[in-house]
Amino acid sequence: MVIYEFLRLIVHCVYRLLFRYEAYGQENIPEEGAVLLCANHLSNWDPPFVGLTVKRRVNYMAKQELFRIPVLRTVIRWFGAFPVKRGATDKKAIRTALERLREGKVVLIFPEGTRSKTGQLGKAFPGSGFLALREKCTVIPVAIIGPFRLFHKVKIIYGPPIDLEDLRKPKAGRAEAEEATKRIMEGIGRLLKENGGATSSNGASFVNGV
Repeated sequence: MVIYEFLRLIVHCVYRLLFRYEAYGQENIPEEGAVLLCANHLSNWDPPFVGLTVKRRVNYMAKQELFRIPVLRTVIRWFGAFPVKRGATDKKAIRTALERLREGKVVLIFPEGTRSKTGQLGKAFPGSGFLALREKCTVIPVAIIGPFRLFHKVKIIYGPPIDLEDLRKPKAGRAEAEEATKRIMEGIGRLLKENGGATSSNGASFVNGV
């Protein structure tokens, strides 16, 4: 924990030099218990922005390529990162996320699975809905609003919890996971629209089949 706080301080200083970032809505995040943060994805800078603006320690999926770099691998593991294979259903990453939720931790995921090249909200895989329904947790939509240019303002908005109680069934399956993902993406989309961010090209959200 001491190493984590030390590294967090260093990253905070670096980010303050590079960006003018502001966060809103942290009061929506419970002080204890499992929390699933679901955010849009614009840049590799995204995970630290969330980690710096949430009081609790944030665990997050990071592309497995980053874990092939020895020093970086050690640092991001200290920050709670665990590897995920992009472009496929990574069962090991899903199990790790479920374990951390089961332990009452905060987990950050990007439902789109990759960075948006246009800045608009893209299609989402149903993994976020699956995680949200598989473990009892508070699901918080997160909007990250760039432009991620040096010394420009970045906003991180934490919305109110997404209500998924009607979908939490003993035999919840793919249909429920897709509906949960749809609601999560709609929550992110609302935050973007209300705060000047880019939604999808037609204002809607999408769910990919995997």
